[in-house]
Amino acid sequence: MTEQNPELIAGRYQLVERIGQGGMGRVWRGLDQHLFGREVAVKEILFPPGMDDGDRAALLRRFIGEARAAVTLSHPGIITIHDVVEHQGAPVIVMELVRGQSLAAAIRSTGRLPVQRVAEIGAAVLDALAEAHRARIVHRDIKPDNVLLTKDRVVLTDFGIAHLADATTRLSHSGTVIGTPHYMPPEQLEGKRPTPANDLWALGATLYHAVEGHPPFEADGLHALAVAVFTRPPRPTVHAGPLAPVLDALLTKDPAQRVAAAEAAEMLAAVLRSFTTVPPASAEPGQGQGPDPVPEPASPTPSPQTPTVLDSGSGAGAGQRPVPERPTAPPVPPPPAEEPVTRGSAHGREGGERASSRGRRLTRRSVVLASVLATLATGSVLTWTLTQDGDAPHGGGAAGGGSAASSATVVIGVDAPLSGGLSAMGAGMRNSAELAARTANETGHVPGVTFEIKALDDGADPARGASNAARFVSDKKVLGVVGPLNSGVAKTLVAPLAQADMAVVSPGNTDPVLTLGPDWAAGSPSRPHSTYFRTVATDVDQGPFAARYLHGEAKKTKVYVVDDASPHGTALASGLTAEFTKLGGTVVGTEQVDPAERAFEGLAERVRSSGADAVYFGGYYDTAAPLSQQLEQAGVTAPLMGGDGIFDQQYLTMNPKAEGDLATNIGAAAEETAAGQDFLTRYRKAGYPEAAGWYGPYAYDATWALIEAVKAVVTAHDGTLPADARTELPPAVARLDFDGVMGRVAFDRNGDPVNRRLTVYAVKGGSWATVTSGPATR
Repeated sequence: MTEQNPELIAGRYQLVERIGQGGMGRVWRGLDQHLFGREVAVKEILFPPGMDDGDRAALLRRFIGEARAAVTLSHPGIITIHDVVEHQGAPVIVMELVRGQSLAAAIRSTGRLPVQRVAEIGAAVLDALAEAHRARIVHRDIKPDNVLLTKDRVVLTDFGIAHLADATTRLSHSGTVIGTPHYMPPEQLEGKRPTPANDLWALGATLYHAVEGHPPFEADGLHALAVAVFTRPPRPTVHAGPLAPVLDALLTKDPAQRVAAAEAAEMLAAVLRSFTTVPPASAEPGQGQGPDPVPEPASPTPSPQTPTVLDSGSGAGAGQRPVPERPTAPPVPPPPAEEPVTRGSAHGREGGERASSRGRRLTRRSVVLASVLATLATGSVLTWTLTQDGDAPHGGGAAGGGSAASSATVVIGVDAPLSGGLSAMGAGMRNSAELAARTANETGHVPGVTFEIKALDDGADPARGASNAARFVSDKKVLGVVGPLNSGVAKTLVAPLAQADMAVVSPGNTDPVLTLGPDWAAGSPSRPHSTYFRTVATDVDQGPFAARYLHGEAKKTKVYVVDDASPHGTALASGLTAEFTKLGGTVVGTEQVDPAERAFEGLAERVRSSGADAVYFGGYYDTAAPLSQQLEQAGVTAPLMGGDGIFDQQYLTMNPKAEGDLATNIGAAAEETAAGQDFLTRYRKAGYPEAAGWYGPYAYDATWALIEAVKAVVTAHDGTLPADARTELPPAVARLDFDGVMGRVAFDRNGDPVNRRLTVYAVKGGSWATVTSGPATR
């Protein structure tokens, strides 16, 4: 079809001019001669080269049949399809002509879009997708090119092309991939049957591109891109702000754990409510139709400058990398989702081993607006009353004589990753909490009170933290919560629990923002929630602890400090620099690197020339491993030391010449103390199939802290548990001071443990070996 040959398509559609061209089609402005010359968009589908006649004919039949089903869709956010015909052996779609520009063109012409505008676009596209999914139609090719922007509409196009889905998910005979792998979820790249969850991932990737200015995954070649989509987290957001948790939820690799459309819509609505005075923005009309229309300048109404939200808040400046509290081994397929279980006096557990992992998932630890998440999680503060065993609930809950302790059941919630790659650590936390409850029950530690455990799975996914919080709050017997493992989950879990005055004690969170507030690095700490406590040290402690080891025990005097510009990395690097200098050492050089960089020859030469006898790296193993290798290749004999971001088996796998390198890890091994050894013995005798792991002993102490707090409240009320026990528990936790399995359990005014220990590890014989443990401060 050409402009020079203005033939009639199907005897009625006359082509006027070509307005777009993409890998799968050409788009023309046309006139419908049967409807008085009405303007239409005519899209000619281009099949991939190299298909044989049989495949081509079968694909044509399927495409036309399924594309005609899309004609039934009627929604302002879905482009109207007028006709689907065949022309010269190829399918042709006749659509309404939308005068605007694609989201892809808007990004090319103006760069990344404001957060509010992207949230508006996302909400509109999600509403359109909901209509399509109700009609059992999956788009399968959502991307910025297929989202059209007009003055008053956001329009999703190419539903017809989307029904080439089976071809888009695998190689054609010629080796050409049809579709856009940058926006395809793992299951679509794998060739699995398409579901609505496919579209939600693709929407997440599209919104990510719009707000960040680049796709979440980029690599050279299809194979490398597929590997990245299957095995790596998205590139960390820098500009997404309150959109970050929405993108996290949409870009969850497991479709079974991916956020549903209704919940995603609620999250986007919450983001939009956070912008109360910003006028709506829209792109000016341009060519705007087709897979790759000719871009025209867009002039969206500007929004106020959207502040950059740090990934973890643990440092000043924009984060360029996600902050895993621990790195992770390659992801493993998660088991089926579990129902929450209640544990305590009855020793019940699901059977079977869970997949193990050495570390935590690389989930984005985005700073989330507490008010937004609280709205999503609870809607309001819920009240409760304790029920006597076998009796009906009391009314009210704010007053009254309380329930007799002799018949009280207290439930302690546990929030942990019980599915996915971190399920082994989550199971160790849950089992350890159950062991504490069983021990308290068997010994009658709180006379008349029976403790039970209610465990909820967060999958290490921040998007699930808020919903778990709502479930804990609505259960009247839950007085406090142990967990979560990940700081990112804590940021969505703690705020709604704090609104309900529920104590939370985490055995694994390390982000200082949770106890010191977002301005701690600037010298203005402020405790965000008086109900939150933890039993482990934080990222603030790692740098100084490493400095004391390097200078005092390793006898290093000159260190070259490198970080990856993430909040986590810069916090560690700045802490080491300050302490090392204070001790009399010399920092002979400092440098920041791009976490995506893998070529460090120039840096290695600068380190060699500096005469440094140690290199400190603040960041993660996937950047540290090639840096260490190239330092050795440049003749640098100084060891590389990092924080818990490199303390992972993957560092050794990627860097077989890591011998002598060092890392700190937060906490200490339970085997180091008699109480810890006793805990491990009792844990093994209990017969749990999963190991307690690094965090199990800390989870035991966190659970025992809540048990001791309940005891203090009961004692203060003459042996009874008052109706407002949930409210009384946080101040009771704050006053605790007892000996736990990992040492003294007591909290400072911020909720951090008074007894904070860390451990130094060294690579010896290709494995991590303990060097020394000690207190965070001296």
